[in-house]
Amino acid sequence: MKLFIAEKPSMAAELAKCLPGPLVRKDGYIETGGGVVTWVFGHILRQAEPGEYDEKYKKWRAADLPIIPAEWKLLVADSCMKQFNIIKTLIGKAAEIIHAGDPDREGQLLVDEVLGYTHNEKPVMRILVNALDEKSIKKALANLRSNQDFFNLNQSALARSRADWLVGMNLSRAFTLAAQSAGHEITLPIGRVKTPTLALVVRREREIKNFKAADYFLIKADIKHENGPFKASWKAKDEQPGRDSEGRLVDPVIAQALIEKLEKAKEDVSIVSCDTNEKKEPQRLPFSLSALQVLAGKKYGYDPQAVLTGVQNLYEKKLTSYPRSDCDFLPESQKADATVILANLRNSHQEELAVWSGKADLKIKSRAWNDKKITAHHAIIPTEVPCKMNTLPEIERNLYFLIAQAYVAQFYPVHVYNQTRAELKYAGEDFVANGRVIVTMGWKELYGGEVKEEEDEDSKTLPTMQKGDKADFISASLEKKTTKPPVRFTSSTLLQAMKEIHKYVKNPELKKHLKDVSGIGTEATRASIIKELTVRCFLEEKKKYLYPTESAYLLIDALPEELTYPDSTAIWEIIFNRMVEGKAELNSFIGQQTEFITSLCLKAKEVQIENKDANVVKCPKCKQGVLKLRNGKNGAFWGCSRFPECRGTCNDKDGQPQL
Repeated sequence: MKLFIAEKPSMAAELAKCLPGPLVRKDGYIETGGGVVTWVFGHILRQAEPGEYDEKYKKWRAADLPIIPAEWKLLVADSCMKQFNIIKTLIGKAAEIIHAGDPDREGQLLVDEVLGYTHNEKPVMRILVNALDEKSIKKALANLRSNQDFFNLNQSALARSRADWLVGMNLSRAFTLAAQSAGHEITLPIGRVKTPTLALVVRREREIKNFKAADYFLIKADIKHENGPFKASWKAKDEQPGRDSEGRLVDPVIAQALIEKLEKAKEDVSIVSCDTNEKKEPQRLPFSLSALQVLAGKKYGYDPQAVLTGVQNLYEKKLTSYPRSDCDFLPESQKADATVILANLRNSHQEELAVWSGKADLKIKSRAWNDKKITAHHAIIPTEVPCKMNTLPEIERNLYFLIAQAYVAQFYPVHVYNQTRAELKYAGEDFVANGRVIVTMGWKELYGGEVKEEEDEDSKTLPTMQKGDKADFISASLEKKTTKPPVRFTSSTLLQAMKEIHKYVKNPELKKHLKDVSGIGTEATRASIIKELTVRCFLEEKKKYLYPTESAYLLIDALPEELTYPDSTAIWEIIFNRMVEGKAELNSFIGQQTEFITSLCLKAKEVQIENKDANVVKCPKCKQGVLKLRNGKNGAFWGCSRFPECRGTCNDKDGQPQL
């Protein structure tokens, strides 16, 4: 018997339809002429809790930390026991097993866990299903690979899972105990990804509260060349006085003096240099999940979780490919599907898509088609299943539009423009003028209504000129600007920050090396992490913006920088990626993690956490803990919250410690 183990029931049903018939539905599996198809429900095995390793860990004690399992335990989740036993029985009967988890790390791990837990020794093949339409599944069935080819993917997922356990189980206990010792009745949940994510919001809010607006000045000049007028911007020399640390001109007296100097001068403007270069912008890449979540958030105001749900629904309707993709590229073999996909889009009941698809050029091959950039999955694109967009719910219709728009853009030319930069000299001062002329609109034709050229100097059209030309100075103007505070995060921009985490690391040297890392968290978990921080009352959303709560400040202020800055987590993401490539080893990583966790547990014992409650009384003995009312064999007394590390006590007098 050939046994297929799918990641979820919906995928199992679609897989079964593509196997030879007849189909017979049983309890927990489907029989077909081509084998039996069963399914898991995500992780039906869970990692054991500390108390399931040893009874003593059920009570939280600083003396027991860190907890490092000698052998890692998995247990069957209570709600999944019935389905697990069905799968176990089927594995026992199978001659060959087909691993049909989703084509990513977690999908690899959750089926591998079941096979390992049941001590399976049967041969295992791997199917990579990137879309649920019949053609995609049958193509995947014809290209099975040995599951052993994905061992490194398994190790990477296992490393991520165990790192999360070590951080969460140990450091949540360590710093919660420290907070409780300071008199806080609170649990501090610490996560490898969610803690530095929360810290981003806390730091941003403090930047906003501490921000002090400052005025600065821009000087613009109107110039007339024989081929036409244009504007130029004053450029400060290195020694120019009156500037702040950012190089902005902030002294109004100096600014006004410069204007008067320019107005009084009687000379020609000299064109010191004028260079025009052809620039090309390649087609916007198709979407990874994060890229889709960010753009849908900006354009439609959808939160990341809503986007994930919507694109998952499109996938289950067979209209789009696998949604939890972290890849922006497409396999070259799939370009052959474009004829059918574009034909479907011409009949999608959406006017813009119909027009754009009709003008698409199949001979164009954009940078998106690149086999070297493909791992287990590819970018999210429309499938060959026709879509009548007017029948979809609004969010699904809008998401399908974005996905299809990006796909069609791959069959439009690159955007070409001429960029000109002119440097000018007048009255001893330097000026610069930039401009561009569009040569080929290309793929931006699809985004013309929303990708508007910014009203900056780069987007202006300059007259034809060359080095050595003279021009007339017409007038100068002084424009007063005011610095603005940073903008608060929304769910979408916070998700984007998680993906572009190199921008927020503290170590400048590390920042340089992290640009290629795909952020912290995974495509599937980023939205849920943001939502969890909100549900657990560490973040609150007001008019789409995220604000930290008092609990958030308490948590972030209690922790060392190793946990609140994303540097360590970002480095681990590099290691996870290197494991996929076979360039890093699981046991070595866990050894490093053990050292990291041990050092932070020691720091937690020494941390000083502030308590602003006026009724809290510090322990007079250790000066770190607070006195708590307790009942002993001789009646009420006050004892230190850091017991047994500190055994400071005092008598009770009318409900107050008698110091």
